[in-house]
Amino acid sequence: MRYTGPKVRLSRRAGLPLTRKAVRYFEKRPYPPGEHGRKTNRRAAGDYSLRRMEKQKLRWYYDVSERQMRRYWDLALRSPGRSGGELVSLLESRLASLVLRSGLAPSIYAARQYVTHGHIAVDGRKVDIPSYLVRPGQIVTVRQKSRSMQPFVAAAEGAYADQITAPYLDVNLDELTFTLLSRPERPQVPVLVDEQLVVEHYSR
Repeated sequence: MRYTGPKVRLSRRAGLPLTRKAVRYFEKRPYPPGEHGRKTNRRAAGDYSLRRMEKQKLRWYYDVSERQMRRYWDLALRSPGRSGGELVSLLESRLASLVLRSGLAPSIYAARQYVTHGHIAVDGRKVDIPSYLVRPGQIVTVRQKSRSMQPFVAAAEGAYADQITAPYLDVNLDELTFTLLSRPERPQVPVLVDEQLVVEHYSR
């Protein structure tokens, strides 16, 4: 199942801020949640716990269920590249992930909601499946009837945009549109996760 609880609490469990909103909260409380959070020593965790936590970080960052992660792992194994890098590339190619990365949404949770509520189109056709894998050359836009909504007005003003645009995206925030130029490669994806530990977790 996907996690639906407090997102800041999830960031504290992961040991890093998973959303922009969580940054300032995480700076105040950089320890795990709960009564004994301050006393928890992340470094003392065993090998299994460390590998599992890296997998969980990746799941939480992209807001996917364990079942979905298994499916992406199976796809990554069948790909010709390194399994860890292929896994991250697949997760980054999801429609919801790219809506976030392009600056059209403030968080992966908002991006997922925008897609499921029918605000996003791919090559001119409405797509309401967050896990839809976008292919290079496809154009993603906010649908015309949704553009006057406050979140998209803010997006057009650059409220959610990163300082540096991902090299695999051609983004036009004024038009609330972006094009996937090429398949995301692991070195280009700013996700603070050791994917080799994720590979070890699934390969055990």
